[in-house]
Amino acid sequence: MAEAGEEQHSDDDKVPGYSWYALGVLFVVYLVNFVDRQILSILANDIRADLGIDDAQLGFLYGTAFAIFYALFGIPLGRLADGWVRVRLLSLGLTLWSCMTILSGLARNMTTLTIARIGVGVGEASANPCAYSLISDWFPKRIRATALAIYSSGLFVGSGLSLLIGGTIVERWNTTYPEGGLLGLAGWQAAFIMVGLPGLLLAVWVLSLREPKRGVLDGGEAEGNPNAWRDFAGQVVQIVPPFTLVGAARRGGSSLAINLSVAAALAILAFGASLLFGNAQQFWFVAVGYYAVFSWASALHAEDAETFAMTIKAPAFVEIVLIYAAVCYIGYSITYWAAPYAERAFGFSKSELGWLIGAPNALGGFLGVIMGGWLADRLARRFQAGRVLVPAIALLASVPLLLVGYTTASSTLFLVCNFLGQMVTSSALGACAAASLALVKPRMRGTATAVFLLGATLIGLAFGPFIAGLISETTGSLGRGVMFSLVAVVPGMLALWMAVHHYPASLARVAHAPS
Repeated sequence: MAEAGEEQHSDDDKVPGYSWYALGVLFVVYLVNFVDRQILSILANDIRADLGIDDAQLGFLYGTAFAIFYALFGIPLGRLADGWVRVRLLSLGLTLWSCMTILSGLARNMTTLTIARIGVGVGEASANPCAYSLISDWFPKRIRATALAIYSSGLFVGSGLSLLIGGTIVERWNTTYPEGGLLGLAGWQAAFIMVGLPGLLLAVWVLSLREPKRGVLDGGEAEGNPNAWRDFAGQVVQIVPPFTLVGAARRGGSSLAINLSVAAALAILAFGASLLFGNAQQFWFVAVGYYAVFSWASALHAEDAETFAMTIKAPAFVEIVLIYAAVCYIGYSITYWAAPYAERAFGFSKSELGWLIGAPNALGGFLGVIMGGWLADRLARRFQAGRVLVPAIALLASVPLLLVGYTTASSTLFLVCNFLGQMVTSSALGACAAASLALVKPRMRGTATAVFLLGATLIGLAFGPFIAGLISETTGSLGRGVMFSLVAVVPGMLALWMAVHHYPASLARVAHAPS
């Protein structure tokens, strides 16, 4: 009798060695991606002192300034990945974000650092759409969640290494050049520059990878798009205000009226939130981001109704997006704020933070994402919605770990809780990614990946670190700010419950849809 899971396979199926080699290269790319993104954590207290900014602004720099443009450009770059040569696109994106990381090291004020973080976000937006699509064409369904989990583990290894590398560079630079080194750079500036340079060499390595044929492992072959760059330009116009109004007008007067109404409503909300909470840049960035996504989704509905129906309109897909957004709201908060909190609460030095926070984070994240991917693949063979169950571990286990870790006076207990928290929150990534990709056709994978990451960025990353920092400034307790991220558990579990019920029907619709 065939098993009840969504996939069946033969044990004779073999994965070529080249696929594993290519996966290793992508792992390194994602590792570098998160070193460049996450190094802001170990540098946060130094930047705070040098630039005279507060915790809410630090949360904005790490989360919102990066997340909004990461999310927005992930959409057209996802479409480009569906039609152009993915290894070339990934190499171009890697070059851009490495250059912008180097620019971060030249920043002397909040404005310059914000611009650099925006650039890092735009460049890094190319990584996951390209990588997820490539992995889906290098690995069969039966082990795809495991392959995605191995790739995704670069996130946690890179995050951990960023603390080790950044802490070491800052301490040695400041010891060697107490008055400022070359060009008067402080240690935190030198750290940005040094971690950005290797990405330029890695971009050349990525170009050497062979581009796989699309969809062959799923029983068909999808063609590339000879007009991919023209379509990409069209997508950028659809998502960048005020050009979004032109696209809405082309779809008719009612579309333009709705578009303007949404823009006005978001502007009113941003203005009101700015008056109430301050930090106007946070709320205006978010408003622009949400408006741009709405405009793009409206255009997608008109131009590619099938992709819209299988992603934004599909309950199961949206619920998976919300589940992962809830996990990321918690995960990004603790990943970013753990090192600054430990430095303030327990007096750890930069190098100690690298070894006591960074190394355990790398190990915990690696173990969590690999174990989560493995468990997701096993559950998928037994239950159609098996992969959807895995994020419950991240949501529920985070509660005691954060409540204990951020209230204890014991540095050892904090470190243990932080390690376990990193491990459980990382377990959801491979499962959610594979579950979402199973709900779309091969030609839609780049776009589906971009949509999947919208929740993680526009909800989890754009709000989690910022709100933790805002509460820290308001209450004088960074620990309270981080613990507040647990508010995401309830909506996350509700979305999970709904997804378990909707997932089998969505999976069946994909299986019977014409290719």
